[in-house]
Amino acid sequence: MRILDKYILKKYLSTFLLILVLLLPIAIAINVSEKIDKFLRHSHLSVGEIIEDYYVNFVIIFGNTFMPLALFIAVIFFTSKLASNTEIIAIHSAKISFTRFLKPYFIGATIVTIFALVMNHFVVPRSNKVFDEFERTYLKKKKFKDDNLRNVNLQLGENDYIFFKSYSVKNNIGYDFSYEKFDGNKLTHKLMANNIRWIEKDTVFKLTNIRKRILLNNRDSIVTIRSLDTLFNFTPKDLVNVDYLAKEMNSIELSQFISKSRARGISNLNTYLVELYKRTSLPISSYILTLIAVALASRKKRGGMGVNLAIGITLMFVYVFFLKIAEVLGAGAETNALFMVWFPNLVFGSLAIYLYLKNVNS
Repeated sequence: MRILDKYILKKYLSTFLLILVLLLPIAIAINVSEKIDKFLRHSHLSVGEIIEDYYVNFVIIFGNTFMPLALFIAVIFFTSKLASNTEIIAIHSAKISFTRFLKPYFIGATIVTIFALVMNHFVVPRSNKVFDEFERTYLKKKKFKDDNLRNVNLQLGENDYIFFKSYSVKNNIGYDFSYEKFDGNKLTHKLMANNIRWIEKDTVFKLTNIRKRILLNNRDSIVTIRSLDTLFNFTPKDLVNVDYLAKEMNSIELSQFISKSRARGISNLNTYLVELYKRTSLPISSYILTLIAVALASRKKRGGMGVNLAIGITLMFVYVFFLKIAEVLGAGAETNALFMVWFPNLVFGSLAIYLYLKNVNS
């Protein structure tokens, strides 16, 4: 690696870290001002617990969220400074092409991308779990949205199915429950109950007013039972499609959950797919944003660094807007989650290629 490469790579990483370090205290200060009254309502909650369970994870989660913004601003900032000091002109005068000039930038982008991939797929989900649990316990009035699910059905295995006429998410109780077991197309076993309750501490289901029917070759056997504690191959989390569950699973767990849910016949898993896909698409955007930033800032402009920063921040907000729209649309049942998650990268990737070719050919 040349001295020039080391110089640019050092600037790339140090400026990126500096911008990130400057953004996080601002976010923490705003959050503290919004949450301080809620913290004070819980007299038993110590400062140590707030810092360890809330703000340590806040830094991990929002630091990861701010990475693209910090990276983009950092590259525009120090590249504009190189241009204003005529260092880039000297580099081109030394017969170093724009493509060769990009090499240390892409080495830096690779370092950031690998770090972000590890964070997104494994570290941030764990932080989300602790952070969300803290919020649900101390900062929100309700742990779960009080909804009743209607006509719930779930496939537990190749030949096992369950049905609920309704299910209360708040109370973890299902009504008019039915469990059916098939041998091919033939029903062999059916269990019905007026209600079924999830006992979390024992990880079992309690059924009441049960009618158990076994279909034999020449007759049926029907048994009535008052109550029964039993196990099923599902939990209440499998019945609801909620965003925070996806965020709290690492990518291996999330992939397994999606595969398991598909086998059970759950049709709309786009909320989970969006979460899984964006854990890769967002880190990969480091290359796109780096290329756009270098292409915009490598030429000396009238107005200097301020113009480049204004253009860059505007583009960054447009990119974030595209990301949020893509996430919302991608979670819809009728959309292709993979395409919607990668759509912002495709649009800005096209812009990056256009700016790159413009710089190469000029």
